[in-house]
Amino acid sequence: QVQLVESGGGLVQAGGSLRLSCAVSGGTFNDYAMAWFRQAPGKERGLVGGITWNASSIYYADFVKGRFTISRDNAKNTVVLQMNSLKPEDTAVYYCAADGGPHGSTWYPYLAGMDYWGKGTLVTVSL
Repeated sequence: QVQLVESGGGLVQAGGSLRLSCAVSGGTFNDYAMAWFRQAPGKERGLVGGITWNASSIYYADFVKGRFTISRDNAKNTVVLQMNSLKPEDTAVYYCAADGGPHGSTWYPYLAGMDYWGKGTLVTVSL
């Protein structure tokens, strides 16, 4: 059974940074394209960004470009979301997700394409 466990959330002041990690177990990590989504109170879950199995392609939502970075360590079965210059509007529950494929050359981290989800970690950005 594939399990995804997020960590690293918390309370941070605006302008600060947080590093979220997602540990994957129970499957073959190299088979998965990975993604981060977030859901703010009263809003739908939306894409933050995604990364292919070999990091050859990395996608970001427009609102995080230049502030957030996604990376993965296939030896450690982890994917990381480094968040800098955080804003109060970044407050949300952040979810890690895995797409088991198959992945074509035009893979994109669609929410509906994710096969496995973590339970989420809360990020709160204060003024």
